[in-house]
Amino acid sequence: MNRLKTTLLLSLLTMLMVLMGGAIGGKTGMVFAFIMAGAMNFFSYWFSDRIVLAMYGAKEIQEQDHPAFYGMVRRLAAKANLPMPRVYIIPTESPNAFATGRNPSHAAVAATEGILRILSLEELEGVMAHELAHVQNRDILIGTIAATFAGAISMLGSMLQWGAILGAGRHDDEDNAGGIVGSLVMAIIAPIAAMLIQMAVSRSREYLADETGARICGHPLALARALAKLHNASQTIPMEEARPATAHLFIVSPLTGGSLMNLFSTHPPMEERIARLEAMARGNGR
Repeated sequence: MNRLKTTLLLSLLTMLMVLMGGAIGGKTGMVFAFIMAGAMNFFSYWFSDRIVLAMYGAKEIQEQDHPAFYGMVRRLAAKANLPMPRVYIIPTESPNAFATGRNPSHAAVAATEGILRILSLEELEGVMAHELAHVQNRDILIGTIAATFAGAISMLGSMLQWGAILGAGRHDDEDNAGGIVGSLVMAIIAPIAAMLIQMAVSRSREYLADETGARICGHPLALARALAKLHNASQTIPMEEARPATAHLFIVSPLTGGSLMNLFSTHPPMEERIARLEAMARGNGR
């Protein structure tokens, strides 16, 4: 059901992008939209992991650099039947972690210095199991595709707005005015709809990663405790270099903001995530 939901949401993003392309230039606009989406997805598929790791200054480590942490990742990867991912540490005190990479054979997991300090070994194991669950479920690729489509729709919306404004300056007949209003409405609504769909994709994959990660490590309550700690700590020690385009990668949102930001959060409500893990623990007798 979760995979079906994701497929339907990505299909909606594709349809929305085609409609935007059609509004800009008819069949030519649709072809342009498909070409742009294909090019952006190809680039994201091959290079997004390097870009995001460089963006946050992540440093790759080997087992001799951090034996306990590296060994933990290796044991969890073996339990999940995954190839050993590259392991990185991000030099920031803001506690967080993420996974990236185009497929399980080219995956990387990264944890901040802050998360290594505040979590117990069992809690850290739950977090890294969550990240490996993203690798196992290919959530990195799915999230990248959703973010790419949403970004492309936003760009097309800007083009449509400028086209409508420039068109309004050249024509003033009633029919053209109605077309301009319709174009402006689509240019405003479509990017918002795309963003909401992207958020829905991200939330559904977070729930699945929590469940899968808890099964990998075998301790749902440890992951629940880790999430509670990270949620509280990330509010007091925000990640200054965090960017909205990559917020969906992290186990807890690195962004801070008021209620409006929460409406467009890439992550489900923390209370609900913890409640689901606690229910899972009760069901497992843990």
